[in-house]
Amino acid sequence: MVGASSLQPRLLSSFVGDRFIQSTQPLSKLFHYAPGTKHVSMQLSRGLSGLTDFLFKRNIDEVSNTKRRRLRPGKVSPLRPVPKHIPRPPYVNSWQPPGIASGPEVHDAKGIECMRASGRLAALVLEYAGTLVKPGIKTDEIDEAVHQMIIDNGAYPSPLGYGGFPKSVCTSVNECICHGIPDSRALEDGDIINIDVTVYLNGYHGDTSATFFCGEVDDEARNLVQVTKECLYKAISICAPGVELKKIGQTIHDLADKHRYGVVQQFVGHGVGRVFHADPVILHYRNNERGCMMLNQTFTIEPMLTIGSINPVMWDDNWTVVTEDGSLSAQFEHTILITEDGAEILTQC
Repeated sequence: MVGASSLQPRLLSSFVGDRFIQSTQPLSKLFHYAPGTKHVSMQLSRGLSGLTDFLFKRNIDEVSNTKRRRLRPGKVSPLRPVPKHIPRPPYVNSWQPPGIASGPEVHDAKGIECMRASGRLAALVLEYAGTLVKPGIKTDEIDEAVHQMIIDNGAYPSPLGYGGFPKSVCTSVNECICHGIPDSRALEDGDIINIDVTVYLNGYHGDTSATFFCGEVDDEARNLVQVTKECLYKAISICAPGVELKKIGQTIHDLADKHRYGVVQQFVGHGVGRVFHADPVILHYRNNERGCMMLNQTFTIEPMLTIGSINPVMWDDNWTVVTEDGSLSAQFEHTILITEDGAEILTQC
């Protein structure tokens, strides 16, 4: 989470607090930060960015012809209560983002069963949330329904109170890359919306998201969403014990390039389990970071693709992140468990 008055160049998870990520390159060489703005951009070698930059320039011109209106903040309703008997994650009481915990989330048999339970609940909640998507519904109404389903199942909505986040789910519409705060804005015909659900059940977090269509969506948006989903599943398919983590980013970036989409680079996947965000950091773009997958380890993969610019801009609420040029963005996410045979998706029904 990045404060309005103290934005610093950093990698962020799709829901992570202030923390510098360890990299083989100095951050000063990876990022460019313009004081007084809310822009964070990455400095990449020509080998990583040349083709993609060329494609972005063409796509940005195409996006400028759209009739879709840019997002504007709506009214945010008061915090929703959680029954006292439901256990809270430790960060809720502090209202300070804890960042990424050191060390991977590797589980014993009991821990794996707990992860399966939290993952399944998150998947069921997300599936239900998706059925609510239709023209006219407010994102705050989606939050209300998600909140109720989570607490009815004895779980806590992990985003609520994470570093001051005011809602129980993230709803990111159209050009919103991530961390959209549910509010009074009603969905419109032709919108796309990412709904990001995380539940804290029996001491374990299950984290998942998907992008849904609202009414009649044009082919441009449909293709972006479909390819983003394919990126996630193709990345999952290469996961197994001993596989280098950097192959996730390579797989996603290669497929995105094939379809001329950009990969957002400032937001990353993460270990998840007993804590909301843990090592390893999962980069969704080509990289040379070290580290391999471990048996019984859990983490998220959550690529964010754009039609145009990959540069994120943060709103004054210090949460909502949108594309610089207003072009569409889509995201899909699963929590996975590394098994002897590959990877098990924990967040599916």
